Amino acid sequence: MKLYILEDEPRILQHILQIVNRIDYVEVVGSAAEIAVATVEIPALKPEIILADIRLKDGDSFQLFEQVGVGDFQVIFLTAYDQYAIQALNLGAFGYLLKPVDDESLTSALHKCFHHRKQDLFDQQQLSIAKEHYLAQGLSANKRIALKTLEYIEVVAIENIMFCRGDKGYTTFVIKGSNEILVSKGLKDYEGLLSPFGFLRCHQSYLVNFAYVKKYFREGYLQMENGEKIQVSSRKKEEVLKYLENIA
Repeated sequence: MKLYILEDEPRILQHILQIVNRIDYVEVVGSAAEIAVATVEIPALKPEIILADIRLKDGDSFQLFEQVGVGDFQVIFLTAYDQYAIQALNLGAFGYLLKPVDDESLTSALHKCFHHRKQDLFDQQQLSIAKEHYLAQGLSANKRIALKTLEYIEVVAIENIMFCRGDKGYTTFVIKGSNEILVSKGLKDYEGLLSPFGFLRCHQSYLVNFAYVKKYFREGYLQMENGEKIQVSSRKKEEVLKYLENIA
C-alpha cells in the first residue's frame, strides 16, 4: 500500500516514518511540508493513502485536495487538539489521529485502510462538509453531516434528523421525510457532535432533536412529530424538563 505523508514538522515526520517503516505492507512513496510540493507529487506518485496534517505553512490540506481531486485514495488527517478541526472531520466522517501520534493508533488506522481500500475512498461530499465547517470556525455556516454506511455515504441536513436510536454499537438516524440510516458507530460518537444543534441524550438508547418533540408525558416519555414515543430515563428527567423550560 503506497503512502504519502503531508507534514511540516520534521520531528513528527521522522516519528511517523519510524512507525510506518516497520509495517511490511506500507511503502512510503513521498512526503512534503508544503501544499505547493504535494500538488505536483501526489498525481505523479499515485499514493493509495495520504496522511495529511490539516494546518500547513502555505495553507490547509483541504485546499490541496480541491486541487488534486479526490476518489483515488484514502485520507487520514493529522491534527493537534482543535475543536473546530475535530468537529469538521467528524461531520465529514473522516478518520483522524491526534498529535502526538502514537504507534498503536497509527498502525491500527493504516491496518483499517489496508483492509478497506475500495470502500473508504476519499469522497467529494465529505471534503465539502469538512472544509465548509472548518473554514467557518463555528456552527452557523455548516449544518450537514456525512453518514457512512456499509454501502454508501449519505449527506444529511442536521436539521432534518429527528432522533438517533442506539443499539449495540450501531446508530439508526431517523430522518424527516426519508428512510432510516444505519451506521456502525455508537450514540456516544454523535452525542457531543450533535448537542450544539439542539440534540439531547434523554435515554441510554436515544439522542433526540428537540425541534421535533411534540409532547412530554409525565410518565416519562416524549412523543415525537412522527408519533414515535421515546422513553426518558429517570436520570435524565430533570435535564429534559429544564431543556423544555428553556425552549418555552
